[in-house]
Amino acid sequence: MRFGGLGGWEWIIILVIVIIVFGVGKLPQVGAALGQSIREFREATTKKDDEPNSDESTGENKA
Repeated sequence: MRFGGLGGWEWIIILVIVIIVFGVGKLPQVGAALGQSIREFREATTKKDDEPNSDESTGENKA
């Protein structure tokens, strides 16, 4: 099964490299920081989509 264009062996290699770089003790902190970053990115993109464009709302043209 391929997830994100990567097969099983590729994910295993990436996991081993991450464990070597960060160590087993830091993995929960790294995972939490990554999750928080993704959450903040999603919130920022949905807020941007919800805000009306100031040029469209005022009817002004930049030309």
